[in-house]
Amino acid sequence: MAKRLFDIVFSLFGLLILSWMFVIIALAVGLTSKGGVFYRQKRVGRNNKDFVLYKFRSMCVNADKGSLITIGGRDSRITKVGYFIRKFKLDELPQLFNVLIGDMSFVGPRPEVRYYVDMYNEEQLKVLSVRPGITDPASIAYRNENELLEQQQNPKQYYIDVIMPDKLRINLEYLQRRTLISDIKVIFQTFLAI
Repeated sequence: MAKRLFDIVFSLFGLLILSWMFVIIALAVGLTSKGGVFYRQKRVGRNNKDFVLYKFRSMCVNADKGSLITIGGRDSRITKVGYFIRKFKLDELPQLFNVLIGDMSFVGPRPEVRYYVDMYNEEQLKVLSVRPGITDPASIAYRNENELLEQQQNPKQYYIDVIMPDKLRINLEYLQRRTLISDIKVIFQTFLAI
């Protein structure tokens, strides 16, 4: 209950305080590339239910039709403004709406697309027992994930065989000991990592 109250209060606060930044980013995205300002994608949330995740659009329209993962810092599908907002995680700001309405939390396992969730084993599915988050310990550990994938001959398979299982392991360990205080610590670690 305290966690949900924290999420509501601080997502509302964040939306109010950062509204000027939303306007600037929306204009930059909308004026420099074709397509909408926001990117919407179905992700898997709490209790294995799908929800729509919001981001500022950082890639060309229909970029996700080719691949679900981003490879390297200079993926050709990323727009010029998209590169900047991704580098500083500004594309994630619209997820404050997801937190406010209860689809997400500030801290929790990052929500994955159904394609990858369908590969989870019974133990790994336990990450779906809580609201997914904007950040989590695995995101901090793998903040250079795109660069790691860029170095692989088969990035998709490397993600499935190495990165995804390790991220799930990290988050399952975190879920066993998480508290509101540990969540706040993860939020600060995320800011430092950025």
